Amino acid sequence: MSGPLDGLLVVALEQAVAAPYCSCRLADAGARVIKIERRGGDFARHYDRVAHGESANFVWLNRGKESIVLDIKDPADLALARRIIGRADVFLQNLAPGAAARAGLDPDDLRRANPRLVTCAISGYGEDGPYHRMKAYDLLVQAESGLCSLTGTPDAAGRVGVSVCDIAAGMAAYQGILEALLARQESGRGGHLSVSLFDGMADWMAVPLLHYEHTGEAPPRVGLRHPSIAPYGVFATLDGAEIVISIQNDREWAAFCDIVLRRPDWATAGAYATNPDRVANRESLDSAIAARFASLDLTELRELLDRARTAYGLVNGIDGLSRHSALRRVTAGTPSGPVDLPAPPVRHAGQDIPRRAVPAPDAQGAAIRREFARDI
Repeated sequence: MSGPLDGLLVVALEQAVAAPYCSCRLADAGARVIKIERRGGDFARHYDRVAHGESANFVWLNRGKESIVLDIKDPADLALARRIIGRADVFLQNLAPGAAARAGLDPDDLRRANPRLVTCAISGYGEDGPYHRMKAYDLLVQAESGLCSLTGTPDAAGRVGVSVCDIAAGMAAYQGILEALLARQESGRGGHLSVSLFDGMADWMAVPLLHYEHTGEAPPRVGLRHPSIAPYGVFATLDGAEIVISIQNDREWAAFCDIVLRRPDWATAGAYATNPDRVANRESLDSAIAARFASLDLTELRELLDRARTAYGLVNGIDGLSRHSALRRVTAGTPSGPVDLPAPPVRHAGQDIPRRAVPAPDAQGAAIRREFARDI
């Protein structure tokens, strides 16, 4: 069954995570994605060999694409790249700012030759400005954007354990490309988009930034707690399980007090009646909740939490995710064998879009060269 982007041609001159994330979503939606790789392939192919000898990052982000290896410094390969882009709907790249133009793939020139083309550049800090020449990898941008200052324990900053800045930029690029394609339906013309890792994370950091700029204080690092809501954190059960609870409003607090804590009076008066009260008295409140949870095993506690309709979640390791009953999977072929992956988060009702394979380097190179051997 075809996807909603069936018939669109995307050319992706990409490596690593941000741009491949975007083009993978386009491929998942049915677009034909031709991935231009350097000699030796996208360097993300070589991060590790954990998935039947393939890189976990590469398998995750490159299903459904066609691979061609080109040296865009070679005039013949550059001419081929320009012919392919000349028939494309989208040209996506995440080279260093200005590198595509210097190589002969200037977005403005490409759109003059193909006015319906949507071009998208993903960079670390934007295509201009004081940081535009800075190398930008995910952890560096986590640090620069202030994200690390919020992540970790009160004793030490930490890294978010996945490439969140790359993913945020890839999501934003996907959104922007879809918006540009919709606009093209009215105007008949494409346009240029630029997305940066820093801008993507700065947008996600809006709430702590507003706290700082309006109060003079940034939210503290609180580990598995919430800086402005209580109770919202992790507690241990009698049998050693760790469980996070979240109380979002006074109605939830009242039910939690009555059914779980067996202290209905705490919901109407005293030190814990309102969320500001609970935040101000968090230490004593958390101690009381910890003592109550430590008297119950996980099965008993979950029964009470369910009765109170309290939001909660287990603190799982990756082993827990692997066995999780809510985890949906898709299988993607790779050059070394099939790999099960988390299913894309968007489900299309009534459609089961097949997931195409992860390509070997230059797997479709010969066929693509024949197809685009000359201008049409």
